[in-house]
Amino acid sequence: MTFINILLGLIGLGIVVFFHELGHFLAARLVGINVDAFSIGWGKPILKKKVGLTEYRLGMFPIGGYCKMQGESDYSSQAYENLSKGIKPQKGDYLASTPAQRILVSFAGPFFNLIFAIFLFSIIWGVGFDVTTAGNKIILASELIPEQTFPADASGLKTGDRIIKINKQQVNYFYEINENIALNPKKNLQLTVDRDGEILLLNVVPSLEKNGAGRIGVFYWIEPVIESVVDDSPAFIAGLRAGDKIISANGIPVRNSEEFRKIRSQNPEKLIVEYERYGAKSVVEFDNLEENNELGFSWEIIRFRTPRLSIPMAIATGVKEGYKILTRSILSLRVLFMGIDLTEAVSGPVRITYMMGDVATQGFGQGVERGFNLIFNFLALISIALCVMNLLPLPILDGGMMILFLVEMIRKKPIPPKAIGIFQTCGIVIIICLMALALFGDIMFFARGLN
Repeated sequence: MTFINILLGLIGLGIVVFFHELGHFLAARLVGINVDAFSIGWGKPILKKKVGLTEYRLGMFPIGGYCKMQGESDYSSQAYENLSKGIKPQKGDYLASTPAQRILVSFAGPFFNLIFAIFLFSIIWGVGFDVTTAGNKIILASELIPEQTFPADASGLKTGDRIIKINKQQVNYFYEINENIALNPKKNLQLTVDRDGEILLLNVVPSLEKNGAGRIGVFYWIEPVIESVVDDSPAFIAGLRAGDKIISANGIPVRNSEEFRKIRSQNPEKLIVEYERYGAKSVVEFDNLEENNELGFSWEIIRFRTPRLSIPMAIATGVKEGYKILTRSILSLRVLFMGIDLTEAVSGPVRITYMMGDVATQGFGQGVERGFNLIFNFLALISIALCVMNLLPLPILDGGMMILFLVEMIRKKPIPPKAIGIFQTCGIVIIICLMALALFGDIMFFARGLN
């Protein structure tokens, strides 16, 4: 993990948390709650300026921020006990607001995360972006990993099948197939399959992986046609060029890129390739290859660019994407109770920072537009994840506080301070356990990467 990765990751994570706290800040001011401090970043302020009743700060560490409301820290202390006895707090205090107003303030943080994600999706779709993918033709993983069996085998799928629908939803590309399967572990899916012109209906139940994703055991099919050849590479020196179609390798027929890879792995030092160019067939031989020696060519894959949308269409699409990710994030919570490996499925801030920084550096390495597209997508996903997490009805989190305020509103009188203390103590224990689990998962993630 380089310094630039860490820096970009921290900035990205800080932006997401900043919008969360901005939601709390604006909602608090809307309902008349004074805000003592609003900070970008944590730690000792390196810059600060007081405007009105609020001190605006720039913290030493660029990790999120916070919104400190007047009297908020008194919620579980003597001030709330005074409130339960009928002693009113001063105007502008957090506790001077009604339960409904406090619910609004708590909800505003997660809501702003959703709005921020929709804003990013709208920009992405408004500008347009490049898509690199494979088609909907599949290869059975069991043909490449014969020692294992997968749900795809039991379903009746065969290599060369085209999956054209999943639960009656049209799919044209492999990323759509992968997305639908990953989000539906242990759920019956009906596949509409095109097998050499014959339309079949097959049912498959994706297995549940350790990380919580579904899997049926299929790879994407890429035709063995060369898209580009690196100058002075073994493939270039041997005479292979863009547009050549590989027919066989070491005398074994090749139908797709994975079959070529498998044949080469069986005899990495020597390779005889038969190919077709403009209808004429030729043979080239590679000698003295090393096991990890790259041949220097890439396969022809599907590339297209989405159209630039008008501002209204971009916003509408951004809302649609935000809603889709939000609902799928909520539905995916069920896998946490299905026996998965939580250290792989739950990411902590360390891993998220690393992943965000890695996405940014790799994306910008492919061009400025590609970099912004990837980082905007990742920020939107993390922002929605933060929205969902904070709405969970757990003590300390916004969702838990909203439950407290709702009970207070129904009772029409303050909740006993002792009950609040127990509720919040339980919340602290739960949060500490979740943070410990996430930290352990992060450590294991980096440990696996070093092996």
